[in-house]
Amino acid sequence: MKVAVIGASNKPHRYSYKAVMLLKEKGHQTFPVHPRIKEIEGMRVFSSVNEINDSLDTVTMYVGVAASDLIGDDIIAKNPKRIIFNPGAENPALEKKAKDKGIIAINACTLVMLKTGRF
Repeated sequence: MKVAVIGASNKPHRYSYKAVMLLKEKGHQTFPVHPRIKEIEGMRVFSSVNEINDSLDTVTMYVGVAASDLIGDDIIAKNPKRIIFNPGAENPALEKKAKDKGIIAINACTLVMLKTGRF
């Protein structure tokens, strides 16, 4: 599965870092996205979803509403099959926009989903 992690972090204590590492460990093609970070544990970090040339199965969000409002249209334009809004990253307006375009949008924890086989 091809997964973009919006708000990826290079700090091991952050959930978005843990998600990047666990996605990779579970064999998913992982695309960390952060405007200022260039690399996480040897993985290229994309400054925006627009830099990702592949289609995306899932976008998992680790940014607040202010940030996701700015990039929401770019995410919708990538037409992922699913967007996961992790705790603290909920955005009802973007969720509605996604659903209106036929994209599955859920409020869930990527780490819990991965660890319980529900990803």
